[in-house]
Amino acid sequence: MKWLRRLFYLIVVLVLIGAPAYYWLIVESHIPSEGSYAIELGEVRRLAGDTYYRTYYGPSEIRVETVANFSFPKTAVVAGDGWDPTDMPVSSYQLVYGSGSSYGNNPDYTANPTWANKTAIIDTALDEATGREAGVTTFDTESYRRMSVGLSGASLVVITHEHMDHIGGLVAQGDLPERLRFVRLTREQINHPERMSPVKWPKGALTGYKPLEYNRYTPIAPGVVLIKARGHSPGSQMVYVRLNDGREILFLGDVAWHRRNIDIQRQRARLVSWLFLSEERDTVMLQLVELKRLSTKEPNLNIMPGHDSEALNQFLSAGLLVRGFK
Repeated sequence: MKWLRRLFYLIVVLVLIGAPAYYWLIVESHIPSEGSYAIELGEVRRLAGDTYYRTYYGPSEIRVETVANFSFPKTAVVAGDGWDPTDMPVSSYQLVYGSGSSYGNNPDYTANPTWANKTAIIDTALDEATGREAGVTTFDTESYRRMSVGLSGASLVVITHEHMDHIGGLVAQGDLPERLRFVRLTREQINHPERMSPVKWPKGALTGYKPLEYNRYTPIAPGVVLIKARGHSPGSQMVYVRLNDGREILFLGDVAWHRRNIDIQRQRARLVSWLFLSEERDTVMLQLVELKRLSTKEPNLNIMPGHDSEALNQFLSAGLLVRGFK
């Protein structure tokens, strides 16, 4: 009886110690009382071009390749959501610019046909070897092949951040030196190769490379603006895209993995943020607050989280995205 009593007391002590730790590491998510993050959408739209410019020079469509899929516990994605698995698709996006005839009777078009029939790519997923090492549940070889072909013909490549599942597909390209001529990596993305692990730049790949530097926003192509969003990683940024028909999409990278992070204002479990991602947790939470404000104020702004299969399918159904690179 004395042994059983001691065991009982030990279990009680472990529960008292473990329950707060479990809550803190797995469940808790709060909005910080200090700090702020804001996106001036009016300024972003201005940088994307005025109405006339957007109408004639924005991308005509956005295509997507879903190269791989992870499966994470829900609470890893949204703190406190339980331990059932949830899908985490890994995708690359292709902005397709139309031909001269697709822009209507624009008197300025023939004088500035810079982007006619060109493409730009947002994120490059990851290659199969990296996927196996990282533990993907599925990998689509044909989708990766099409993405690689798209990379070989792209006039611009931008990366939302320097994690393996967004930059790995680029680094694995056999013609990387040629591709880098069209890639606009930021200084923060270049300066933190440790965030790419297990992906590594080939020796000398970045010798002489001139990274992109900007403060808050910078236009990068017709209808496309980069938005600084340090927090998930040092080089994290969002990508605003305005199509030539006026529709707007904001690609978040991994500021939010799922739309639910924004809707209920909860981020990833602290254990994931601290142990696996080394995030600036409060900074990311303030970004989620701003995205919630924007989604309420700007209902026509379509927000694409980093790894949300439900949002991806909704965008496909609505025609905001088209399956398969050209």
